Order: sequence, then structure tokens, then C-alpha cells
Amino acid sequence: MTTVQPRRYGEGQGAGANSVLGKARLILEAFQLDDVDLSLSELARQTGISKASVHRLAQELLEWGMLERSGLEYRLGMRAFELGSRVPRFRVLRDAVRPLMEGLHFSTKETVHLAVLDGLDVLYLEKVTGARQATRPSRIAGRMPLHSTATGKVLLAYGPPSLLDEVVDRGLERVTPVTIVLPGVLAEQLRGVRERQYAVEQEETTAGYTSVAVPLFGSSGMVLAALSLTAPTFRADTAAFAAALTAVTRKIAASQQIN
Repeated sequence: MTTVQPRRYGEGQGAGANSVLGKARLILEAFQLDDVDLSLSELARQTGISKASVHRLAQELLEWGMLERSGLEYRLGMRAFELGSRVPRFRVLRDAVRPLMEGLHFSTKETVHLAVLDGLDVLYLEKVTGARQATRPSRIAGRMPLHSTATGKVLLAYGPPSLLDEVVDRGLERVTPVTIVLPGVLAEQLRGVRERQYAVEQEETTAGYTSVAVPLFGSSGMVLAALSLTAPTFRADTAAFAAALTAVTRKIAASQQIN
């Protein structure tokens, strides 16, 4: 289970935390990527809401299907997954790109990711992988830092300057010993991404793995997402990966299925 520090009540929610909806949001967001089940006490600790209030709201969330019971503990319910799957722009994007991601995986035998910007993080919409990449720690709906991932560097490079400022202000976490944590170095990297139109991340997120990512443009010319290939560093051919990814994004653009 992911270790999470107790939060002050309403942290990050402003005045909205005092509403019933704000408290429900805190409860749902208490579940981290690796949290399958959380107890009532753990939910109270992570949200800063009293156990009595958590218990009352949890009963309503259970009735709605946003939570499920597992013995004395709670887990996110299928209703949460169902609602997330209904987000139109994500669903259309994922459905349009998934067949080409499968083809890319078939030809390279490496892990393919589709990621979008969500706040100051990379959010994975889709992943195609095989058995030999099973140890790669990425998941659909998982989040990763922008500054240490190839997809994140693409989204940063093509995003507004204010996005980089916000990421730097939050602090550049050293995920591995080689993660770029100097703002000037990161800014120089992003200039290179724009020049060659692809990003490379070598062991900045996970030791032993390299990723290459390219931007995925919509019909308006805006970057909608980033598409990447990830492989163990010893067999990662960055130039070949970049060429294969670019070919796929051109097919997507020609199909005019996304905007």
C-alpha cells in the first residue's frame, strides 16, 4: 500500500472542502494507485475528516456504487470506473488510437503508452504491453511526473510556458539518481524536444528502462496527448522508436478521427 501522509482537512480544495460534495471528493481521492482497500480509520487519517462523517458519507457512496465494501474496508466501486470511461474526449481519443498502438506493439514487441496532461501530471489513458514488460510500473489511469517521463516532456515542451513554471515551482522530484532536477537543464531539454519533435527519457523514471515519446496533434494543431514506446535500456533504439511513433501519429492525423 502506498504510504500517504495525513492531510489537513480540506487541503487543496479551498472553501469547497466544507461542502458535502467536497468531503466526498476527499474520500474518493484518498485512494492512491496501489490502494485496493482502505479502512475507515485510514480514510479519516488521509482526509482529515472525522470518522463519524467518513462513515456517514461512505454509506451514501456505497449506495451510489462509487465505493464497495470488502469486509470492514472500502474500495473504489465499479461506478467510479464507469463514469471515468464516459469522459467523451478521452474515450474518443483512446478508441481511435488503440488499434494503432496494438500494431506498434506487434511490430516492436515493446510497451506502448498513450498519455495526456492532467493538472501537473501525466495521466495514462491506455497501455499495450506483453508478458516480458510485466515489471514496468505503469498502469492505465496511473499518474507520473511530467519532468521525469518522455510523455511528460512532450506535454511540457508543447504546453504553455506557465506550465513549466508551475512544475518547477512545485519542485522537481528526483525519482531516480539520473532524474533531471535542475530547471535550466529541463528547459534546455524541452527546447530539444521541440526541435526534433520527440522526447527521450533514459532511466529517469525507472532504472533500466528508456522511453521515447512523440506529440499527438488534433485537427486544430493543438497537442492532445503523447504516445510513447518503453523498453529496457539495453535494447532501446531511440531513433527507430521515434520513427515508428511518428509514422503512427501521421496515420492518426490522416484519419481525422480526433480533434
